Amino acid sequence: MLTLTHEHPQDWWEVEALFDSCFAPGRTALSSYRLRDEVAPLHALARIARDETGAMAGAIRFWPVLVGGTPALLLGPVAVHPTHQGEGLGAMLIQGGLDGARARGWERVMLVGDAPYYNRFGFTRLDGVEMPPPTNPERVLGHALVPGAWDGIAGPVTRWTEPDPA
Repeated sequence: MLTLTHEHPQDWWEVEALFDSCFAPGRTALSSYRLRDEVAPLHALARIARDETGAMAGAIRFWPVLVGGTPALLLGPVAVHPTHQGEGLGAMLIQGGLDGARARGWERVMLVGDAPYYNRFGFTRLDGVEMPPPTNPERVLGHALVPGAWDGIAGPVTRWTEPDPA
């Protein structure tokens, strides 16, 4: 049985260790991490999952960004420990995160990822949204939490250091 809770400050290093075990070495060199430098994740949306032994099973974080000056959420990382993959935990974390973001008034979410996986959550390619290089534009995906939220939104993705605490 898995238990989902908010990520707390004392969970930080355990979550980071999970991300290290699930992603390739050098993950923090990716362009999406430049958008996270000196910016805290939105704690109201950061979730962790623990198994019955208390071990970290999965985690998801969201970060505030600006796209052409318009507020958006950057989803990621999301990771599931290899011993819990295939159980639907990743989908539960993602869908729960999207539902939580919508409930808190966010209108749009973006990520850099594989379209075949994320399409099932409503993510589609974002034309005209420019992630810092080097990012493959085919992997820049967005999801409108309210209809039309991505209409007319384009431009560079930049850090947002003073977001609404929601």
